Amino acid sequence: MSSLLLGLTPDAARAALGEWLTARDEPAYRLRQVLPRLWQRPVGAWADATELPAELRTALDAAFPLPRLRLGTRQVSSDGTEKFLWTLADGEAIESVLIPEGKRRTLCISSQAGCALGCVFCATGRMGFRRNLSVAEIVGQVRELLLLDPAPKPTNVVFMGMGEPLLNWDAVDATLTILNHPEGLGIGARHITVSTVGILPSLAKLAQRPEQFRLALSLHAPTAALRHELMPIEKKYKLPDVLAALQQFRRRVTLEYVLIGGRNDSLETADQLARLARPLGALVNLLPLHPGGAPELTPTGRAQMLAFERRLRARGVEAVLRRSRGLDISAACGQLRVEVLAGARDKVGAQEHAGVE
Repeated sequence: MSSLLLGLTPDAARAALGEWLTARDEPAYRLRQVLPRLWQRPVGAWADATELPAELRTALDAAFPLPRLRLGTRQVSSDGTEKFLWTLADGEAIESVLIPEGKRRTLCISSQAGCALGCVFCATGRMGFRRNLSVAEIVGQVRELLLLDPAPKPTNVVFMGMGEPLLNWDAVDATLTILNHPEGLGIGARHITVSTVGILPSLAKLAQRPEQFRLALSLHAPTAALRHELMPIEKKYKLPDVLAALQQFRRRVTLEYVLIGGRNDSLETADQLARLARPLGALVNLLPLHPGGAPELTPTGRAQMLAFERRLRARGVEAVLRRSRGLDISAACGQLRVEVLAGARDKVGAQEHAGVE
């Protein structure tokens, strides 16, 4: 029971703590002191909750230890983007990226270690699938930021880091509740976005949730044939079926579209994309190909990206050309993990070559 506390929704955590505190004959107000220390005013360890008696802190630590993500690498870009490489208890590594923009601080979090989908433009896909993350490991990426000094509390959270969120639905489902719940992290549902390639069974479950969580479809091609070239998942979940599933959502959907030189960036392709996006009333996010994500692919030139954006707008589609962030800190998702692990292997290899034990 104990190690799962940070993996419980606030209501379930309240029940578990309440039962435990009652069994100890603690006064009722103790629950109001303890529960906020999970997410609202988190502590790294119960010893830090100095408003509680020392004996209670010791007992809490024994019954409900608070697992941490270990910060392996923190990089800050010249544009303010910050990238965090977290090491998990079993040695796996995941990434989060914090993107400041005006008063908004968007945290991009991971839901899996690695990814099984193998999209050709994605660095994470190159490492293959390692495992699903637990609820505590997913929400821990937000919690750990609140434990920093100063704490850069995110205003927005997007599931656009490593992995496909809807292939880890049970953990993502509980995480959404923790992120949004007033006794959790208290982030408004409209400030939380789930990005997916379109895993149909979980997409239906997300649509059934009453909160106004936002959905972003990782599209990248307006036809099934082209999408199959870029995203192998097209074999299992066909584009027409995925697009039909978007009708279940009562809120506006965003279509994510990475522009790749000579592959999906022609004006004819823009026309096809417009015919697909317009009936959905979707916003199209045009994303420059990050050069670190897929070195063998060619980024679309700036002039062509602008022409693509103009073409969509001329066809009645709201489109936004995003700028690349964190180019100087390996901000392509999964790229930092690959580079750090490769560096570690190179170091070990050099030591072995030099006869160093």
